[in-house]
Amino acid sequence: MIKSTLIKATEAGAKELQRFFNGDFKITNKEGINNPVTEADLAAEKAIVAAIKADYPDHFILSEEAGEIKMDSEYKWIIDPIDGTINFANGIPICCVSVGVEHKGEMIMGAVYNPLMSEFFFAQKGVGAWLNDKQIFVSNKNEMLKSCLVTGFPYTYLDSENGPLQVFERLIRKGVAVRRLGSAAIDLCWTACGRFEGFYEHKLNAWDNAAGVLILKEAGGKITGFDGKPHSIYQPDILATNGKIHDELLSVINGQYVQ
Repeated sequence: MIKSTLIKATEAGAKELQRFFNGDFKITNKEGINNPVTEADLAAEKAIVAAIKADYPDHFILSEEAGEIKMDSEYKWIIDPIDGTINFANGIPICCVSVGVEHKGEMIMGAVYNPLMSEFFFAQKGVGAWLNDKQIFVSNKNEMLKSCLVTGFPYTYLDSENGPLQVFERLIRKGVAVRRLGSAAIDLCWTACGRFEGFYEHKLNAWDNAAGVLILKEAGGKITGFDGKPHSIYQPDILATNGKIHDELLSVINGQYVQ
């Protein structure tokens, strides 16, 4: 039942994303620089929450725009109605709906859907991960220098020690291919299906990575914080890889890499 509700809710949000894409819609800005929220974000969130509440009115919901809708429940739905809002607002089709389900503090199910590219990623804990109807797995590349990586930049603390610009420079100077797509959920999913070998970012929220983290894990990937310890979706930093380049990339992030 939870799986069918998850799919239904994700598809409901995606319909709103499609409806507004490349159209006219209102855009406002939340606190900070380049932190927009569009009319489509709010419409997608409303559709997702309505689908969940129709089946599970007593479940806890955490969503980017609405914040926490607290209920006395062991289940929490973690929602990003449109991940990649700046892309969406500029007509760039690298954006998606992300919905994860947490039970007793553990992610058990997640979906990431980019209807503009017809890519629906889904994972269930202990069962596996899929792109549309095909099971997916991380890549087999085992050399960081020959890998293709993806990252995102926050708009604050860029110049801090081992910050986004420092890490990016280290990788680029070594000739490593690094991309920036603008959607953490898609970054995780594209690492899960082998398009990238690794993804790292300094500052994320739970709704950015909840579903994608489970999808990557179920595809055979490895995820830690920058300290190498087990990752929590509620911490800001994340390193997610195919597992084979993890330690190498971790050493670059922490300024300890020796070739």
